[in-house]
Amino acid sequence: MKNAFFLFVISVFLINSNSRAWIYPEHRDIALLAIENLSPEYRSLLDKLWAEARIGYEDRLTEAVIDATQSIKPTQLDFASWPAISGDHSCSPENLLYNVFQTSWILKVADIAAQLKKDIAETENRSELVNALRDSDNKFQRVDPDYATRAGSNNVHFLLARPNIDTDAREYLTACLTEGTELNALGAYSWFHVSALSKAVRYATENLTSEEKSALILSAMADEAFALHFLEDVFASGHTAGTWGNASQRKGTHDYYNEHGLEVVTWDGQRMIIMGDAYMRPQDAEVAAMRVVKSLEEFLDAASGKTSYDYKLDQYSSVNQPDSFNVCKNNFVPSRTIDQNMLEPLAQILVKTPVPGLATGLGELPRFRSELGIFVGVVPALRTNGLSGGFGAEQTSPGALGGLDINVRIGLGIEGVLNEAGDGLVFLDLGWRQDGPSTQKYGNSPKLLEAGQIASAIPGRDALNIRFRMPFYLVPFDLLITAPILIWAAPETFASMAVSAGNGGLIPWQSGIATSIGRFQFMLGREVGVSLYGGGDNKDAVLVPAGEETYLLTYKSVQLDFPFLEYRPFRTFSLDQSSSLVFQFNFGVDIPYGTSLVAPEGVSVPDLRPVWYIGIRTAFDWRYYF
Repeated sequence: MKNAFFLFVISVFLINSNSRAWIYPEHRDIALLAIENLSPEYRSLLDKLWAEARIGYEDRLTEAVIDATQSIKPTQLDFASWPAISGDHSCSPENLLYNVFQTSWILKVADIAAQLKKDIAETENRSELVNALRDSDNKFQRVDPDYATRAGSNNVHFLLARPNIDTDAREYLTACLTEGTELNALGAYSWFHVSALSKAVRYATENLTSEEKSALILSAMADEAFALHFLEDVFASGHTAGTWGNASQRKGTHDYYNEHGLEVVTWDGQRMIIMGDAYMRPQDAEVAAMRVVKSLEEFLDAASGKTSYDYKLDQYSSVNQPDSFNVCKNNFVPSRTIDQNMLEPLAQILVKTPVPGLATGLGELPRFRSELGIFVGVVPALRTNGLSGGFGAEQTSPGALGGLDINVRIGLGIEGVLNEAGDGLVFLDLGWRQDGPSTQKYGNSPKLLEAGQIASAIPGRDALNIRFRMPFYLVPFDLLITAPILIWAAPETFASMAVSAGNGGLIPWQSGIATSIGRFQFMLGREVGVSLYGGGDNKDAVLVPAGEETYLLTYKSVQLDFPFLEYRPFRTFSLDQSSSLVFQFNFGVDIPYGTSLVAPEGVSVPDLRPVWYIGIRTAFDWRYYF
């Protein structure tokens, strides 16, 4: 069981530590705007190529290359949707076409994205935006189980950080494309744009049958759409800042600049402020669309025979199939031989893109951390519980008691990996608990009110306190049970289950709910507390009535605590510490055992019954992240 727990921790920690760029409707809007801004000549040519590419797929692809009126529940996909599907809902151009033509869930993805666009347009504050993104991400995850993990293995959606301040555009482009370089957004764009150009030249120059030309231009357009996804990513502020550091720094920096924006300068000297994922403004779409227009023009020039390249140098462009290079499973740029004349059009695209931030060192952009990683913490808490009665069979009068506890916590913070409503938090608490006496007395005599604590139905006592928390997929602790099997036999299935669990579960009723006054979350089954009373040399004692007799007993008990609703009115996070006030509404049961009779002698020991309670626990959650 211990090994399973750590396997779970490690696997979830690695899941999706990176973040994709523009959300689906933003990607589609950029592509839509770009196509609408093509000149009549280029637009006419693109329409012609689209008509040829959709032969045999008329039921899945729209008649026009774009459908500006498309909204929820689409029955077909246009070309503007392809860059949005690329990267986030597919791993290669080959995979893109498979999903577009062979899956039923891709239309559901388009439907969810259209609804998300409407929801964002109607939001009035940040809380509503967070909730809209939460709902869409959970829906995406349900229809596309690989959604959260698809981008988790590398930084392909990010720009490489500049190695030094003197790096010029050509040196930077060379660094992005050099064999062995970590996959990056500009490198991915260049790779697939080259594939598209090569196929477009073949389309314009080779003697092919109509069926071959249709298959070839379809593949070329898939390559170009996949390339455009990463070109659009370049203009998202959280991805332009450059990526380095651990998962916490990458995620925190990404989220901060996406929301707050970033002043950038392009390689040709144009200054601007850009925003990021889910915060795109019309001017951000226009800037990105201008580069998409240029890329499409280069592609259309090649397809029309206006420009030509020696595509025979490139081993990846000799088939009538879309590029199969998988950006989800490959982490580095592979070797490739291309016509050097292709570098010039790539440079013309690059020169209009933002200059990324410097790598770590002097002059680096400020970096931010997210609550992602291993932490230790201290959690003091106050409790107030309403009781169903006492331990004795005749003690049925309800009452209340208060207490406090203080725990040392070790855990793994995975809040907000997919969105801010997520909660993949895993922790183990060990500590001490002290309860005051209950308000009800052990009997009904008014004189007992003067007797103090000793006459309480449940006198004051202390306990060893243990708390454990982890998300679950369908039933509590299912990930802990399935980890030893799935982590080896089906790691992708386990990863998908873990992501779903962290974002509310299969039904996702346990997702966080953002409001203007704080964050609410239903959490029954995610966390359990266990308090062990009566340990050590000092046994707990209790007076129990039985008819005319009163018994003095010693006993032990185990109290199980089940929080079902959590409210955090505030939460702060610095570079390595977080703190928040937490209100947990809970219920539980106190189960007595190990009863011994002290007095009177010579009688049988009466049975003690469990005591049920409902209450509220107010805790101050402080953590230090490593």
